[in-house]
Amino acid sequence: MSSCGHEAVRRTAGRTGRPRPFWALVPILALLLVVPLPLTSGRAAAAGPGALVLTAGASTPATAAGAASTGVRAESVPRLEDHPCPVPVPGGTRCGFLVVPERRNVPGSRQIRVGFAVHRSTDADRRPDPVVYTSGGPASSSIQLVGYLADMAFARDRDVVVLEQRGSRWSQPRLDCPEIARALVDTLTLPGQTADPGERARMAQGATACRDRLTRQGVDLRGYVTAEIAADVADLRRALGYDQWNLFGVSYSTRTMLTAAAADPRGTRSVVLDSFWTFQDRWYDGAVAKLQDTLARLGGTWKGLPDRFAAMVDRLNRRPARLRTADPLTGRPLTVVLTGDDVATVLTEAMHEVDVLPIVPALVDGVAAGRYDLLQALADQAGSALLSHEFGLYYAVMCQDEAPANSFAAGRGHPRLFTVTGDQAVCDAWGLPPRERPADPPSTTAPVLVLGGQYDPATPPSAARAAAEALPRARFVEFAGVGHAVFLSSRCGRQTISAFVADPGAAAPCDPRQAAYEIAGPGELHLTSAVYRVSTGAWWLLVPFALFFLVAAVQLAAGTTALVRRPGSRTVSSAVALTTVAGVTGVVFTLLAVAVVYGVATSNPTVLAVGVPSSLTWYGTLAVLSALLDVVLLVRGPSRPRAAVAALVAVAFVVWWFAFF
Repeated sequence: MSSCGHEAVRRTAGRTGRPRPFWALVPILALLLVVPLPLTSGRAAAAGPGALVLTAGASTPATAAGAASTGVRAESVPRLEDHPCPVPVPGGTRCGFLVVPERRNVPGSRQIRVGFAVHRSTDADRRPDPVVYTSGGPASSSIQLVGYLADMAFARDRDVVVLEQRGSRWSQPRLDCPEIARALVDTLTLPGQTADPGERARMAQGATACRDRLTRQGVDLRGYVTAEIAADVADLRRALGYDQWNLFGVSYSTRTMLTAAAADPRGTRSVVLDSFWTFQDRWYDGAVAKLQDTLARLGGTWKGLPDRFAAMVDRLNRRPARLRTADPLTGRPLTVVLTGDDVATVLTEAMHEVDVLPIVPALVDGVAAGRYDLLQALADQAGSALLSHEFGLYYAVMCQDEAPANSFAAGRGHPRLFTVTGDQAVCDAWGLPPRERPADPPSTTAPVLVLGGQYDPATPPSAARAAAEALPRARFVEFAGVGHAVFLSSRCGRQTISAFVADPGAAAPCDPRQAAYEIAGPGELHLTSAVYRVSTGAWWLLVPFALFFLVAAVQLAAGTTALVRRPGSRTVSSAVALTTVAGVTGVVFTLLAVAVVYGVATSNPTVLAVGVPSSLTWYGTLAVLSALLDVVLLVRGPSRPRAAVAALVAVAFVVWWFAFF
């Protein structure tokens, strides 16, 4: 599966720039895209259901220019069908299907239904040119993002149109492939590599079963390619009756949107390409090089990171990590065996996330040193990617449009990413006819805004910048500290997009060089999986901490009470003094610890998946002092039973704190 396949769907819930509460900790992504992990936008869900229906608008057949640009011909006028919205959406949103031929260049091709939604602006000065958005993938769903997009500034005076990809979750037919998902999960329970003959055969078997089932259902996979998806965009504009609109694509859909702009020049006012997957890119052949380039850039704050990454992969390939997690397809307990190549793949996907990037160097360094427990969050979140997009559509596009242009040499190098080797096995099994790339990539004379993330391992900013320079009216903006899908990760990115849509010639409204998070440097984090384990149900790990706080609080209360009852005394017994100071140091330590963890949780809770600020370990000296005072009380104090309990709890906590936390 391509890294482009896990962005928007995976990452939208709660991604509004507001702090998330500690109990809602979302440690590390899943495999991606985008986009963990809930499949609906938190903003959309908050808006409540709005399942109104859309009446059909005027429609006209595709133009000859569109056919020439996309390589498909429209044999019938597209029409619209009303349908309730499949997910919660804001009020004023109406949903339906665009009905189009499965293969436009085949007379009599069967009709399919492509889901869409329209959120109508209520502004008195509503602009006539809406923004139309499609998620990436291929095969990521889009309609759940209506609420998120409607909250962006460009939606104040413009309609927002969201279009599914044909074959995706909210279209008919839905090209899901649980057979491939099952095969992929099974390969992660075995110690071998995805490129090994046995595991390739397992992937091929799942792929063949899926292809045969879809064929029996009447699906013609040759109709699910970039050219047809782009033609759907142009057809929807005509069917809805808009004269012009602004195209907005992210990751894979940057290809479809640029193709649609080339095919429909009169209907295109402007184009936004977020995380531009250029037509010059060879996805599979360049996957390892792009990963290494991102590691080198991250290594600016952590010297030797690429070497530590290689050491991590080598160690795990020799001694894989065995982790207990949940089967994403059944929910049952499952033990996965993660090799170095597996972890390299999953971590590459995780690096799409802006809140994961700050901890990547520390995580790599820890795992390279043998801290396999730090991989638990990755293992738990990775499976959700298997549910975030439809494998049938994903492979239909990748095997016809992308795989033929690649030699798959990356699958023979190191690390061997299973997003490369697994895709090769599926494409070989499917045997779909290759589609030739045009000699000249699609272009447009409309204004184009290209956005790139500084640490994007899927669509690096260097490639996006070069491709933008080849477009007549394009400008490129790089955003510091960001990975994949800028608009989901950066408030400045969203502001820049909205300002461009309002006025393509406007200056940038914010500084893209300001990163939301700093990369954690060497020694800045104390690596521990304890907080993540507590957040996922291992509450018993808090028992030593809670007992220590309880004893310290009792000591503080007892000592304070004794002092209050002796206001006229000039001397204080050593037992009272020791008890009071032991209680003060213990309570202060616990309050400081809670404050540190809460502070991280409200700024970037993902950090807590692998560690806590190193300052917290220094605060442990207060706990040591409290324990020493309790031991002195046990030796010298008058109440040995009470002192024994306090000393036992304090010493046990200190041992737990420094040995296990």
